[in-house]
Amino acid sequence: MPAREGYSTILVVFLIAAAGIWGASYATSTVAWTVTLCLAVLCGFILYFFRDPKRNPPAGDHLILSPADGTVVLIQDTKDPWLGDETVNQVSIFLSPLNVHVNRVPVSGKLEYLEYFPGKFLMAWEDHASEQNERAHFGVLHPSGIRLLFKQITGFMARRIVYHLRLGDDVTAGERFGIMKFGSRMDILIPKDIELRVSIGDRTVAGETILGEI
Repeated sequence: MPAREGYSTILVVFLIAAAGIWGASYATSTVAWTVTLCLAVLCGFILYFFRDPKRNPPAGDHLILSPADGTVVLIQDTKDPWLGDETVNQVSIFLSPLNVHVNRVPVSGKLEYLEYFPGKFLMAWEDHASEQNERAHFGVLHPSGIRLLFKQITGFMARRIVYHLRLGDDVTAGERFGIMKFGSRMDILIPKDIELRVSIGDRTVAGETILGEI
């Protein structure tokens, strides 16, 4: 089944495709077949992009799971005001247009911070994308007292981020919470004393790949 966040986009694309095929029917057979094929491919891609496959999160409130499908493109030291003065590990996951774009909560706890930032549309893999692009930040307090921050970040093609979380929500690692459209990036900030179980170049699966253990 497609992700519900994609229903409006799918409807618009299918209506445009139907109109295009109807209009092409008045042209020569070669043009009609070419237009029909191209629009059918477009419709197929849209359905593929908004797919929402079932995931099976591993059990354990101590696990930090990947919030997104994609490739780890950056691991670096960073700081964030919500996390205080400590230096933490930033793990950045790039989502290509071919990846599943449904996002999942990486860690169980209470959502104590949520902020949306309008911004630019730099290429999602660029270092400054996490500081300058349109993005939403989510801070979770784990039952152990550890704080983790994760960020939906738009890319050059992505123009909209969608999330269904609210301040004060109790969240569970692996549950779906939103989507980013057409290529984007997800950052997760993890305390230094938690050993990372991924490296640059690794592929991740949202809700299943373990990034670390608390």
